[in-house]
Amino acid sequence: MANQKPPKEDFSLKETSPNISGRRVSTGPMTAFDLVEHMQYLYVRVVKARGLPAIADPYVELKLGNYRAITRPMVKNPNPEWNQVFAFSKDRIQVVSVEILVKDKAVVAEGGDHRTIGKFAFALVEAPTRVPPDSPLAPQWYMLEDKNKARTGGELMLSFWIGTQADEAFPEAWHADVAAVSGDGVSSTRSKVYLSPRLWYMRVNVIQAQDLVLKDKNKKTPEFFVKAQFGNLILRSGVSPNKTVNPTWNEDLMFVVAEPFDDPLVVSVEEKLNNNKEESMGRIVVPLGDIAKRNDAAAAAPKWYNLGMVEVVAGVQKEVKFASKVQMRVSLDGGYHVLDEPAHSTSDLRPTAKILWKPPIGVLEMGILNATGLSPMKPKNQVDAYCVAKYGMKWVRTRTVVDSLSPKWNEQYTWEVYDPCTVIAIGVFDNGNLQDKAAMDLSIGKVKIRLSTLETDRIYTHSYPLVALQPSGVKKMGEIQLALRFSCPNMLNLLQLYSQPLLPKMHYVLPLSIYQLASLRHQAALILWLRLSRAEPPLRKEVVDCMLDATAHLWSFRRGKANFDRIIKLFDGLVALFKWFDQIRKWTNPLASALVYITFVFVLCQPGLTIAAAFLCLSFRGALNYRKRPRQIAHIDTELSHAYDVHPEDLDEEFDSFPSKKTGDVLKRRYDRLRGIAGRIQAVLGDIATQGERVQSLLSWRDPRATALFVIFCLIVGIVFCVVPAWWLALFAGTYVMRPPYWRINIPTFPQNFLRRMPAKSDSIL
Repeated sequence: MANQKPPKEDFSLKETSPNISGRRVSTGPMTAFDLVEHMQYLYVRVVKARGLPAIADPYVELKLGNYRAITRPMVKNPNPEWNQVFAFSKDRIQVVSVEILVKDKAVVAEGGDHRTIGKFAFALVEAPTRVPPDSPLAPQWYMLEDKNKARTGGELMLSFWIGTQADEAFPEAWHADVAAVSGDGVSSTRSKVYLSPRLWYMRVNVIQAQDLVLKDKNKKTPEFFVKAQFGNLILRSGVSPNKTVNPTWNEDLMFVVAEPFDDPLVVSVEEKLNNNKEESMGRIVVPLGDIAKRNDAAAAAPKWYNLGMVEVVAGVQKEVKFASKVQMRVSLDGGYHVLDEPAHSTSDLRPTAKILWKPPIGVLEMGILNATGLSPMKPKNQVDAYCVAKYGMKWVRTRTVVDSLSPKWNEQYTWEVYDPCTVIAIGVFDNGNLQDKAAMDLSIGKVKIRLSTLETDRIYTHSYPLVALQPSGVKKMGEIQLALRFSCPNMLNLLQLYSQPLLPKMHYVLPLSIYQLASLRHQAALILWLRLSRAEPPLRKEVVDCMLDATAHLWSFRRGKANFDRIIKLFDGLVALFKWFDQIRKWTNPLASALVYITFVFVLCQPGLTIAAAFLCLSFRGALNYRKRPRQIAHIDTELSHAYDVHPEDLDEEFDSFPSKKTGDVLKRRYDRLRGIAGRIQAVLGDIATQGERVQSLLSWRDPRATALFVIFCLIVGIVFCVVPAWWLALFAGTYVMRPPYWRINIPTFPQNFLRRMPAKSDSIL
């Protein structure tokens, strides 16, 4: 019993029935937030004050039971303006009135508190109810009173109302549940919508250079290459094959650039010296605003650029021009889609150039309701959870619910859909930026949903397991409840997309290599992080990498076994069919074998009816499977992912950084295991190549006797096919294969024996 494995966790997808207005007939005012549960808040907007003492440093304090909220103080300002909004969840309010005090930070009264200039109070029952799209409530002036309820002469402009999370003030409001967060950490708790910058592929086609000036005039075989730099990224061409002062390359260097174009393109011609050194022959600076944009495969016009050199003369940098020139084609290719995610789970397929965009075919609406049972991510069993969702160029971030293992967000977002064969990703993260700026936002879990698996105009409400693979093994980190609806007004436009290419036309007319796509995807992910980190609150690098699956291309022994099992399962049907036919041809069941042979003869006699019957059977089978169609959304499958039976050594290797930080025996053991796996793959590839080379050698006369026999056999077969009807020959072949065991000998057939005797190039490998 001591070695018994712990019970497996429940990673199933659960259908839920949340209290959302999209599933019921509403009797109240209509609102666009029909995929979330409505949460009522008391909003207080503090606009400004007037008539305060000139020497005061005023600020406003709101008291609501145990809650206390303050505005920023104004220094020596009798007419301060704050324009701040405070939101208090109505479910947590246990008092009947709200007290608003205007205090002076410069004067400390008895008890250590700041002096109160005046105050104002209102009862909660007096707060009006507002539901968008109603216009915002107009703020009003309210007289301030002292503790004896005498007027102080000061006035405070504010407004207060009861609203929901659909209110336009919700994202920017100070929420009462972040009262424990101070300073700049408050800004990182707000919900935001981010837009990715428009990304372009910049193609630098280096053609040739002329009249390069050598420092060493006696050097007869100089080696030149081109170095292109954009921002912090440097790409190098190969060394020119003609080693003269007029080198040629005709090589493409590809960059990913983002609008607006800030940095220029810097291209230099370098001479390769001994001892891995290099010397610049000159450089050019090309502003991206001067580069032509192209939307098709037409090559950009070549252009000659004068090379220059920056020299310091009397402490001043000057650009010195030479007679040397370099010819290049530089273009911004807008016909491609810049891949920033794995190609099999991308969320957008549109090209960069907006002129090539097609109208949207539908709308995706998603309500992020809540999460339950989250695992603590901080030492004091705390988690400050927020969600990030990405689809296309639009990223959304919910507000951070502080110190809650069952946070409720109830926020709804909308995306335009241009292609149904795309994936939306939703990640849950722990906000580590509230107290420590250097802390990371750790991932709690992620969910991916493919839009093509959703029925149109149906509301899906499910609780998705948040599965995380950790160095200790797979773990369920909690569940997140989502509501989705994919609406499509024109079904014909949707169905027409299934006949269109998945990627823009440029990917097929002028394709990029696998190595180029891998490098460009890494560049795109880096640029997105740099741009999104400038927002407020910023999206951290670990969040962007997680949402873009930036490490999906790295080696994982566990993922390799999972993909191998997927391939094996693809051939399960063929293997089962082969085993069934082997039993048929051996007459294990004489009745079944006889029926198969009669069917075979009928197929030969009526081939047209047979083909029609086959397609009708497929259609009938598909219609029968409609009743068994999956009703739930596909989610993480821990069995398919080999998440349970993975060895700790494999997990340690999967979580190792790239390049590896391991040394010594651990690295040697992994290398030896990888060599063993590669050896088996090498043997399989060699066997496949050997079989193919044996087929090629049938007519190569490498084995003259075997080739002569094969040529005579082909001549005889050709004459027989000219004389004898084809269906007779097929009937003879089928009868020979289906012959009873009495006339069968269990040895390899003549074609197998003949092919195995043919020579291959394996004898020539060292």
